[in-house]
Amino acid sequence: MRFLNDQQPPYDLTYNDVFMVPGRSDVASRFDVDLTTPDGIGTTIPLVVANMTAVSGRRMAETIARRGGIAILPQDIPLDIVDSAVSRVKAAHTVYDTPVTVDPTTTIGEALSLMTKRSHGAVVVVQDGKPLGVVTERDGAEVDRFAQVRQVMSTEMLTLNAGDDPRSIFNALVERHLDFAPVLDGGRLAGIATRKNALRSTIYQPALDPDGRLIVGAAVGINGDVAGRATDLLAMDITVLVVDTAHGHQEKMLDSLPLVRAARDAHADKTGRRIPIAAGNVVSARGAADLVAQGADIVKVGVGPGAMCTTRMMTGVGRPQFSAVLECAAETRGLGATVWADGGVRYPRDVALALAAGAASVMVGSWFAGTLESPGDLKTGLDGRAYKESFGMASARAVSNRTRDAAGFERARLSLFEEGISSSRMYLDPERPGVEDLIDSIIAGVRSSATYSGARTITEFAEKATVGVQSAAGYEEGRPLHASW
Repeated sequence: MRFLNDQQPPYDLTYNDVFMVPGRSDVASRFDVDLTTPDGIGTTIPLVVANMTAVSGRRMAETIARRGGIAILPQDIPLDIVDSAVSRVKAAHTVYDTPVTVDPTTTIGEALSLMTKRSHGAVVVVQDGKPLGVVTERDGAEVDRFAQVRQVMSTEMLTLNAGDDPRSIFNALVERHLDFAPVLDGGRLAGIATRKNALRSTIYQPALDPDGRLIVGAAVGINGDVAGRATDLLAMDITVLVVDTAHGHQEKMLDSLPLVRAARDAHADKTGRRIPIAAGNVVSARGAADLVAQGADIVKVGVGPGAMCTTRMMTGVGRPQFSAVLECAAETRGLGATVWADGGVRYPRDVALALAAGAASVMVGSWFAGTLESPGDLKTGLDGRAYKESFGMASARAVSNRTRDAAGFERARLSLFEEGISSSRMYLDPERPGVEDLIDSIIAGVRSSATYSGARTITEFAEKATVGVQSAAGYEEGRPLHASW
């Protein structure tokens, strides 16, 4: 990346401060752009779901992996819960949506409460692994909530076969005026196919482990038995291990990384698989270099740019994200490592700018909290708008979860120190309620940005992008009057 007219900005920049200049390009189509990530993890989307309790869970992990990215399960989750989540992600179908299933005696009320767990908005009634019918919200309307689903399910349903061509699946759904249909494999339910699912399967490539299963990552903190937890997580066949703390450039992190690296190397000796280690967060070249020297393959960059983070307002500590990513990426490039830009992205343009600055992938947190796949319960406000609650990982709510095993006095003391919002409503976009809808818009923007720069890969994009500095008025000029963002 270079600055327009080779100017050297006199101050640090964030995403709103910069813009990209079109360059001469022979890339004729968005589909000519290969978004395989330089970190060797993602396949067709350079996105990592941040290890936030309100954002990253099993449903999010399998959905993002199916499209070519990865989600990181938070460090605050008990190991048995992490193990269960990883196992279920690994067991999920790599192409078709995971169905929400109930048995014939399930009540209408329970079935309706489960529908929002998946973006296709239906439950499949199953017995002995075979679908008997389908129930949608319309089927349950004005029906006693204690009635059973077998009384209202639609039994005349279209079923598809696993392995059918995406075009034939799409056409079959269109011909029957259906949005979705169960997919069978040997007569048993394998998943759910939707029109969008069929289209997306021709655009995205699932991110799979060497055994052909969807990938998922997990995080570990720097307190307690770091090596022990890292060993346990590695045994679950995770794809990347994230060593995470708000202030990554500290001695406890630098002491923890060699322990994690030793656990990783021992695991590699047994399995033949070398799991990459990501660590952070830092915002300077020195911080990035120190983490790499201690064993990090990937450096997480970002202090204070997150939507739920109050660190900068509380402490004055942090750095504008674009400059932080630019400097850390330049440093790690010469050390054989890569960076993840963590936080501060609110629009597709921000993701593109992070990649132009040299990030291998971009971490997304609160932006994905307001989707059907995030772990929280779907709620409805007084205005009728659907939302989910999100909170920062340094907030009182997160600290309380993290210190649940501590003595009451110690928990009370720790609760005095928080640097994050404990509860915020993240409203679902009616036009983009699912995380895949957001992925579509993000990747469309990133692919277009690459074509404007004449780049066919993420690496080329970081080399060819030309960036200029703009005023607040310049940024505002680029915003549509009636933006749907």
